Amino acid sequence: MTSAQTLTRDVLVLGAGPTGLYGAYYAGFRGLSTVVVDVLPQVGGQVMALYPEKQIRDVAGLPSIRGRDFVAALKEQADAFEPTYLLGRQAVALTHEDGQPVVTLDDDTVIRAGAVVITAGIGTPRARPLEVGTEWLSTGLSYFVVDPQAHREQDVVVVGGGDSALDWADALAPIANSVTLVHRRAAFRGHAATLARVEASPITTVLTQCQVTALDGDLAGGRLEKVTVRHTSGTEQVLAADHVIAALGFISDIGPLRDWGLALRGRSIEVDRAMRTNLPRVYAAGDIADFDGKVKLMSVGFGEVALAVNHVAVDLDPDLTLFPGHSTDEP
Repeated sequence: MTSAQTLTRDVLVLGAGPTGLYGAYYAGFRGLSTVVVDVLPQVGGQVMALYPEKQIRDVAGLPSIRGRDFVAALKEQADAFEPTYLLGRQAVALTHEDGQPVVTLDDDTVIRAGAVVITAGIGTPRARPLEVGTEWLSTGLSYFVVDPQAHREQDVVVVGGGDSALDWADALAPIANSVTLVHRRAAFRGHAATLARVEASPITTVLTQCQVTALDGDLAGGRLEKVTVRHTSGTEQVLAADHVIAALGFISDIGPLRDWGLALRGRSIEVDRAMRTNLPRVYAAGDIADFDGKVKLMSVGFGEVALAVNHVAVDLDPDLTLFPGHSTDEP
């Protein structure tokens, strides 16, 4: 895609997390053309950004599935209807022309849509930065793992004490040369069973009550070599390291959406029973949508986005029925 391009689609889905991917599938099922926009460089939303290796167990019909595999299956399902993906781009402005939404992205791409369905989850995630070594970002330092295999046979230092840090330490132990988990406190916030697996791993070292104070190596060549850790006692320890994963959590912000004139409840968007917002032909579904009695679960988001898309279909063509039939119905 090139900048300053104009696209016209029936539906613009803002957010490529699980709810957005299912929305893209469902729009295709209803015969609607779709473009999916996300500020992250890959589909999957929070699942891929925070816990791609974690087992997900709260989706109907799937007793347990790895986050990465879950996202891949959702994308495969959506891709049957060939949606357009614009990733690594942020929607910055919304206007209406002749009652239809027009959305501008931060690369000046303009999308003219019959309707917009906002599935932005908790908003744009921004990693909590490591206090040192930011010059190593994209070479020896990262805030989440896109591909675990990139760390095969590496000495990896994971920083943090929550579920993401424990999940990465657990997932990398079978393929890394060594894993060192560094946490500034004595107690971990993450799941106890995951911590037990990490502590039991023969190639994993757990260091508590200490923090990373320096990253050193050949910066120009992009080769990290060592990490310095300072304990609360004041002693320092130098660790061999090829890469640091700072899993310190994310701060979320709904960004430009806040200025679009949407009726908000904190960082959520108010919707009615049809998932409509207060703006014409703009809907919301999933974690970013709010109504009395709301429960933030992926399974709820799937139902909400299907409801939204069915109402969009009727908005765009009043001759259609709200109920589309079932995918198992005879053609």
